[in-house]
Amino acid sequence: MENADVSLLVTVPVCGLRKGFAREYLETEKIPPPSTIYGFLLSLIGEEERSVYFGNKIAYALLTKPEISIVLRTIWRLKNPKNPSGIGNNRRPDYQEILTGLELAIWIQKGELADRLMIAGKSPKDIDRYGGLSMGESRDLVNDVIWYPKLQSKTGLWLIPDSEGDLSLPVWVDHVGSEGTIWQQFKIEEDILDMPPSPEDKRWITITNEVKK
Repeated sequence: MENADVSLLVTVPVCGLRKGFAREYLETEKIPPPSTIYGFLLSLIGEEERSVYFGNKIAYALLTKPEISIVLRTIWRLKNPKNPSGIGNNRRPDYQEILTGLELAIWIQKGELADRLMIAGKSPKDIDRYGGLSMGESRDLVNDVIWYPKLQSKTGLWLIPDSEGDLSLPVWVDHVGSEGTIWQQFKIEEDILDMPPSPEDKRWITITNEVKK
């Protein structure tokens, strides 16, 4: 059925959602930014052109708060251009925060993106994609994607656009530099999960590379 909202339940055992300005100590966001959710959805349907679904809307919530752990890992960097990547001082140990037990309920408002997701759910052979399906870094593989989950009146922690909110997250990331990255203010609020938001609900997040006025 086309021209309808799509809902997903997504679980990720381990992921790192590094804050945009984290350098020495790699902090993680407590909830995936909209740009990360959008990238995950594009990967799910095998879409490589990021701008193709501008204007589409998503809404999502955590089912529970994931646990935060700290790991020591080797980070690659370009410090000495004479050395290959990851060799000598082109690598160093850094502490990184990771989330474990991430569970998300995601809604995609009816439109072209929702239609492509319906195809992916009903007929995966018609979707041309490659590589692992990740949330965050490429190593952070998704465990489950369940279409139209039965949430049975559970409550969750919704990410809600709010100009007065205390959480700043990217809606669009400029991967070439940082100048084109679009940030938006949000708040997190607990509410029921089992119904998709109405078309004008404040919880919908518009995917765009334009500054929200």
